[in-house]
Amino acid sequence: MARDTLSRSLHDVGLAAWFGGTLANAVALNPAAAEASTSTDRGAVANVGWDRWTPVNAAAIGAHVLGSVGQLIGNKGRLQGQQGVASMSVAKTALTAAALGVTAYSRVLGKRVSQETRMPAESGTQPDTGTPPSVASAQKQLRMLQWAIPALTGALVVVTSFAGEQQRASEVKSGVLRKVLPTA
Repeated sequence: MARDTLSRSLHDVGLAAWFGGTLANAVALNPAAAEASTSTDRGAVANVGWDRWTPVNAAAIGAHVLGSVGQLIGNKGRLQGQQGVASMSVAKTALTAAALGVTAYSRVLGKRVSQETRMPAESGTQPDTGTPPSVASAQKQLRMLQWAIPALTGALVVVTSFAGEQQRASEVKSGVLRKVLPTA
């Protein structure tokens, strides 16, 4: 079996940054914006933080996806020959697609919020009475979605751990045997 260090590294580091960065922003940046002295400063602080994070997050997601493709290519034999690997790969792909979709939609909403550079807000995801209605709607949606991305990417971390366990020699042997000699 060949080594896939580059694709594993891209996959894991990209996923770690995607998960950790969005979790940190939900836990720290959005609530910390509420500490700014005026309501218009609150919105500006959150916008600047998220706008700075966006290119890093895009690079992390790109690295993760590239690494994921490399992992699929590197494990094509196991996908076909070891019971359980294909279903795990389907689960990872579905979680990745969901995380990508939620992230993309969050970015659309984030752009709507960040276009109003000096808008009043209670925090990064909580509107103020003076927040424009379209921005307030986006903030309310982002308040929920900020937790969906770490939940989905965290689930990906767990499935990736399971995938690693499937590569143990004993697991490969039993998975291949179950595939070749299915019990009735």
